[in-house]
Amino acid sequence: MTHLVTTAGDPLPGGAPYDVTVIGAGVVGTAIARELARYPLRTALVEASDDIGDGTSKANTAILHTGFDAVPGSLEARLVREGQRRLSAYAAETGIPVERVGALLVAWDAEQLEALPALLAKAEANGYHAARLLDADEVAAREPHLGPGALGGLEVPDESVICPWTTPLAFATQAVRAGVHLHLDCPVRDIGTEGGVHTLTTGRGPLRTRFLINAAGLHADEIDRLLGHDVFTVTPRRGQLIVFDKLARDLVRHILLPVPTSAGKGVLVAPTVFGNVLLGPTAEELGDKTATESTGEGIALLREKGRRILPRLLDEEVTAVYAGLRAATGQEDYRIQEYPDLRYIAVGGIRSTGLTASMAIADHVTGLLARTGLDPGTPAELAPLTMPGLGEAAERPYLNAELIARDPAYGTLVCHCERVTAGEIRDALAATLPPRSVAGLARRTRAGNGRCQGFHCGAGLRALIEGTRP
Repeated sequence: MTHLVTTAGDPLPGGAPYDVTVIGAGVVGTAIARELARYPLRTALVEASDDIGDGTSKANTAILHTGFDAVPGSLEARLVREGQRRLSAYAAETGIPVERVGALLVAWDAEQLEALPALLAKAEANGYHAARLLDADEVAAREPHLGPGALGGLEVPDESVICPWTTPLAFATQAVRAGVHLHLDCPVRDIGTEGGVHTLTTGRGPLRTRFLINAAGLHADEIDRLLGHDVFTVTPRRGQLIVFDKLARDLVRHILLPVPTSAGKGVLVAPTVFGNVLLGPTAEELGDKTATESTGEGIALLREKGRRILPRLLDEEVTAVYAGLRAATGQEDYRIQEYPDLRYIAVGGIRSTGLTASMAIADHVTGLLARTGLDPGTPAELAPLTMPGLGEAAERPYLNAELIARDPAYGTLVCHCERVTAGEIRDALAATLPPRSVAGLARRTRAGNGRCQGFHCGAGLRALIEGTRP
């Protein structure tokens, strides 16, 4: 089967309208496209950027949540709980890196300590019964490098960290291999509806579809308004984070969470599947959906918070800082709504739990299609998929003597900081969804993400990518 992936230089296909088009190729949009790929439908996935997972999905805290602290009875609570089970199993099948490190909510004052029993009760109301309260000595025993003054904690043993980049890439790869058409560099600028068909005016020409799913993340409210609605407004909430060097990894054993507030889950310290340690995020309400820069004030705030949580962390080298924007809508729950008269489903307000819930959201949205008048047909199993192993817990190619003996390219380091080999770079460039930028290559291989931030290997990586472009 020919895998149809179009970019700026390619014409959009004509002919009959698509059965379903998904707008937005973040982790939720790609999950929906993957689920639709199981059905005998002509499906398109359109994305304004030049790569999948290039918005909110690329810059989150990479936590696979249990949903213990979701609002009981909410749609989010149900989908996070289901999504955690689905994504855990899918990650095991496909090789997406996951580490079950557990989480500790740490109480630093009497008010936070008094809030822990209610959080435990909320976890149990959400069907999660493994959480338990810890006294100060138990917290200190589990995290010996914790700052002084912790009064107690809540242990959530099933919280995990996951690779946020491999997940949407796996979803999109399976979708495209199963026949979904992926159109990159394809911003949607207007939508007209006539005769039961939506015509999307895009930056690359018109695209026609019978049914439409809006998973546009930060821009979901704008797409919703093109359909005549004024139901919600997305206010970007910036989260800045600091990435510490791998030598800091032994300082922390769990995801260290604050007691949540109305502004979010607050500043955390967490290990990553790549062997680093994260500190963040901030929670800044903004009016600019492109404001992904880091600020001196934001970094200073994180360092202040981090010094209390894990004082020795501040003595470690910083590998990188980054910022992501979350799609806050002023409502705690997801905003997923079907509109049968328009043959349209809005998937908005998917906040920081969207990575965890993505597969359950996809199943839920596919079920809603029947209410909009589409009979998707009988589902089929998708061909199995194995993703490149980017996690530090598994054996990396540069350590695999048998693999190197068969193909010496896996023993030739290109990015020395992250131990990325020529074989991995070659595989990424030849994949179903190859990178089109150095940043895209970094998300597929880790190349350039280490201590030197691409100073040593960046020019060579850019030359490799430019050499593979048509």
